[in-house]
Amino acid sequence: MKSEKDHLPIYGPGPVFGGVVIVLTVAAIFCRNLPVFQCGNIAPLRIPLIVIGILLILFAVFLWVYAVIITKIDDGILHNHLVTTGAYALVRNPIYSAILILCTGVLMIGGNVLFLILPFLYWAFLTVLLKNTEEKWLSELYGEEYKEYCKKVNRCIPWFPKK
Repeated sequence: MKSEKDHLPIYGPGPVFGGVVIVLTVAAIFCRNLPVFQCGNIAPLRIPLIVIGILLILFAVFLWVYAVIITKIDDGILHNHLVTTGAYALVRNPIYSAILILCTGVLMIGGNVLFLILPFLYWAFLTVLLKNTEEKWLSELYGEEYKEYCKKVNRCIPWFPKK
């Protein structure tokens, strides 16, 4: 057990990541019908994009609730316990993943395929941000336990844990 002072910040880099991707997503929604982006509005894809977008948003809400409310990540942080169960058994960063997935769903509902490049940029930004902040902190705090966890669970994309 680590001392009370030796724990991660409650928010970490989350506000930075969330702020950037939400601002970019909102900007894309406002710009999607500008003449310069009209070629990205492909009518036959409209309904499938809306359906996929709604499913992604629902999944993002589920993932966020599972990580924050059901798995209670705040308790793990405050008590210096590496949380590897619940949502954290599916993805190492379910809250950030939920933001990424939610914004991807919103972009899909927006219906302009040109802006579907943004989720890949969000993923790259999240990867760089986490490697340079939380992953360093967690590695220093939990050592080998965290390294083993990283081998089994994806950073950003929810998936079944590796054996």
